Amino acid sequence: MTEKLKWGILSTAKISKALVEPLRKSKRNTLAAVASRELVRAETYARTNKIPLAYGSYEALLADPSIDVIYNPLPNSLHSEWTIKAMQAGKHVLCEKPLALSVDQVDAMQAEAEKQDRYVVEGLMYRSHAQTEKAREIIQGGQLGKLRLVRGSFTYNGSGADNYRLKAEMGGGCLWDVGIYPLSFARFVLGVEPEEVFGWGVTGPTGVDKSFVAQMRFPGDIHLQFDCSMATPYHVFMEISGEEGTLVIPQPFNPGIKNTLYLSREGKNTIIPVVGTSTYVGEVEAMSDSILDGLAPAVSLADSRANVKAIQALFKSAQKGKPVSL
Repeated sequence: MTEKLKWGILSTAKISKALVEPLRKSKRNTLAAVASRELVRAETYARTNKIPLAYGSYEALLADPSIDVIYNPLPNSLHSEWTIKAMQAGKHVLCEKPLALSVDQVDAMQAEAEKQDRYVVEGLMYRSHAQTEKAREIIQGGQLGKLRLVRGSFTYNGSGADNYRLKAEMGGGCLWDVGIYPLSFARFVLGVEPEEVFGWGVTGPTGVDKSFVAQMRFPGDIHLQFDCSMATPYHVFMEISGEEGTLVIPQPFNPGIKNTLYLSREGKNTIIPVVGTSTYVGEVEAMSDSILDGLAPAVSLADSRANVKAIQALFKSAQKGKPVSL
């Protein structure tokens, strides 16, 4: 393997455009190839984005021995299958969230990663941003006192009729799509796992959850409340409250270069500026730091497994209409 990692994108999904510039500008990574199930589509995407190689099948991309890392932005139902195939072809994988749709799938990915000695990282891009680390530092450093309540939201309005997010068989629904953000953010900054969950969902005409409201109880009587939706206007935030203060994060999931946290403590309001790189730049560089330097991945497989376990429990709770213990 060279010191400059060669990446291939598995499909021309809209989200993959977010990695084109970060890979192009990176000193340790380069975007070398893209694949689609239609060669013409891959060639058009490659020409538009100045990518050297275009393949007319996913298998052809995986068979290219020069490719070191695969970015997998396929629909949720295909994450596990093609991530495992990529590892079997000797590639490291950055896979879009959610990493998988069941704990069993995550376990299969973990087993293959160990067998092939490959890195697999879930694409929760906010994890590689300075704002997330600063928030965690404030929370775990005790500035809020004994933690009591975490609140969060990620909602947006609209998904086209052909969007996989509206198809149950493809792992659609708002909880998998955007609910994973406030859930994973809370778990990360608290540093503990939920003990019990309760969820309510509103099912749309295609059989997926268009809105979902969740409650979770963490050790030490810390509670999380969050909502997510594909049917209400765009709204995001995270708020963490303790007995001595509250931290508000207006843009927790896709922070920009310049960001602001708001800390309220002992009757005093403090504005905390945070400067960081683009979340996708951070995501790409963190991946190369792991592969080339052996640093811990931004999102471990154990972390991803815990995300999936909690989401599965929320669905079970909504179905049964009662709390579910983890």
